[in-house]
Amino acid sequence: MAAITDEQVETVRALVAAIPPGRVSTYGDIAEEAGLSSPRIVGWIMRTDSSDLPWHRVIRASGRPAPHLTTTQLALLRAEGVLAEDGRIPLCEVRHHF
Repeated sequence: MAAITDEQVETVRALVAAIPPGRVSTYGDIAEEAGLSSPRIVGWIMRTDSSDLPWHRVIRASGRPAPHLTTTQLALLRAEGVLAEDGRIPLCEVRHHF
């Protein structure tokens, strides 16, 4: 992976912070908005620097939460009124557009 700059980290953090309660965005949505070459960069940033962000509002393009966080992520989203259908978030209904 290419070197990630502090500016890229702060851009991703700002985008995640801007996702309102009851809405979600995908790693790809954020990567595109931030001008990053890959959603994986967003994933890396989220994994290393998102404890103070609404990380649960970022999901995979399939609408499924991260496998290792499924229970927690779906519970946090459910508390905001975002309901999963068969473990998948209906992106057409709750996707946040930047």
